[in-house]
This record gives sequence, structure tokens and C-alpha cells, in this order.
Amino acid sequence: MAKTVQYRLSREEARQLLGRIASLLSTSGGRSARDGIVKLLNASVSSYSWVGIYLVDGRELQLDAWSGPEATQHVRIPIGEGVCGFAAKAGRTEIVSDVSRDARYLECFPTTKSEIVVPIMSGGKVLGEIDIDSGIFDAFSSLDREFLEAVATMLAPTITSPGIR
Repeated sequence: MAKTVQYRLSREEARQLLGRIASLLSTSGGRSARDGIVKLLNASVSSYSWVGIYLVDGRELQLDAWSGPEATQHVRIPIGEGVCGFAAKAGRTEIVSDVSRDARYLECFPTTKSEIVVPIMSGGKVLGEIDIDSGIFDAFSSLDREFLEAVATMLAPTITSPGIR
């Protein structure tokens, strides 16, 4: 009998990770905390193949921290372009189940099959975002959304960007 591979985030894993992120944020701040968080997410959730945090810099998103097998060529993304730029402009989470079927997608890695982008907001302004790629189609559930939106809320106080909106 074939073994089923668990790749979806569970509620218990999300709860534990939120505790670890809170601990990280209590011991470090700013860029150091964001570096730790992207590494933790990338290492802890098997379906997350690349995790990045972009910050708003004028009319663009600037890559601030990332963890994955390799760097992306998209270190600056204009607000409104790609899934990341669209999520920043709209101020809402975007989940793309199959990036090959979304015209907004800016290819970072040929292995990426799905993506989630979660704005980091404070006072109605987008300060940045969490961008996660997966090598699995339809990798992101409503639990991923809920979990990553909670992470974004926790991250907001670490960001000094003036934001957009």
C-alpha cells in the first residue's frame, strides 16, 4: 500500500509555528526577525518551497528576506505587477492554485506550481508582504491563508516602511 505524503499545513502545526514566531519576535526585531521567520517557515512547512518578505519602497516592492534553494531574480517588483504587485495594490491575500493559468504570474522558478501572497498591513496601509511558492499544485488552503495572515499581523510592527494606500 502506497504511503500518502502529508503536505498540507495542519491546525496544530500552525499553532506551534505561531508560538515559535512570537518567541522569535520577542527576542529579535526588524530584519533579523524577518530573516528568522522566512527560514522557519521554509524549513517547517514541507509544501513551502520558497518564502520571501517584500517591503514597500516607494512604488515598488523590495525583497527584504528570503529562504529557499536559490535567490529570485525579482528583487524589486512594481506595485500592480505580478501576483505580488497585485496583492500589494489591492491590499488582499492572493492564492494562485496553478501559476501557469494566471497571466499575472512573474516566473521566479520553473518548479513553482502555486503561490500565496499575503499583505503585511498596519492602519489600512500595505507595508509589505509575505510571498510563498510551492512546487505542488493547489498547495495553499484556507488554513494557510489564516495562518499567514496572522504571521503578517505579527510582522507589521517590525516594519518601518511608510507603506501604500
